[in-house]
Amino acid sequence: MSMAKTSPVANGTAPGADPALLEVRNLRAGFGSQTIIHGVDLDVRAGEVTGIFGLNGAGKSVLLKVIAGVVPTWSGSVRLDGAEISKLLPEQRVARGMAHVPQGRQVFPSLSVEQNLRVGAYTLRRRDRSAYAGRLEMVYDIFPRLAERRGQAAGTMSGGEQAMLAVGRALICDPKLVLIDEPSAGLAPAVVEDLLEVLLKVRELGLTMLLVEQNIRFGLRLSERACLLQKGRVVYSGSREDLDQERLAQYLGVGRLLSSDLSAGLDKPKRRSAPRRPKTKPQP
Repeated sequence: MSMAKTSPVANGTAPGADPALLEVRNLRAGFGSQTIIHGVDLDVRAGEVTGIFGLNGAGKSVLLKVIAGVVPTWSGSVRLDGAEISKLLPEQRVARGMAHVPQGRQVFPSLSVEQNLRVGAYTLRRRDRSAYAGRLEMVYDIFPRLAERRGQAAGTMSGGEQAMLAVGRALICDPKLVLIDEPSAGLAPAVVEDLLEVLLKVRELGLTMLLVEQNIRFGLRLSERACLLQKGRVVYSGSREDLDQERLAQYLGVGRLLSSDLSAGLDKPKRRSAPRRPKTKPQP
């Protein structure tokens, strides 16, 4: 199949294009003497969802942790909204507008849903206490199930509900960019579909997301742009619509037989519609 429309790996913002909200240039990182990330370049444009895909061991989650500041940068540059952040601590990056939903969700199990959200709103409450109530109501509008369970201990909720809570906790500070690591991991197929519908609703709000996902069909249905990694190196970066099944299978090393299984993820994404608020607000 022809790939004439496929863009090469991005080495910068194209002439005339809007500057990327997140710019990663020649990023290297690893553990001890082992290099995991080998000179990665990546752009995430404002208002879009970019997915990072690859086989196990490709370096997807490590790359996300480096961008979040959890794993230190060896060399290269990470810029958020034009500002260099590669030397900042994770909490300093949060203050600059970056939110991180880690793999495994990592909610506080003994705290209630609302207490978890309050912890996530720490930086917001420090700079603007009056904004907290509005953001909390916004999260409950997006995730009505959390509103229903606002007093319930997070550790007693299902995996899907905890995933919603982890995303809601990231959204409550009104971030510029949300990093989401393996949101579907460990969830039953029916719950994965529910989570996808919720994240598609979040996408309609115009939020910028960088997503790492092992479930390729799930990730591609959510993403508008794709970054494919092999052994810590970018082998493709561009529009999801420019990926065909054969080339995607080739890049991911999974063979032609998997191509039919990926077809649902390669359907063209639906156009975004204006966000709609529920007609009635959930009762406490």
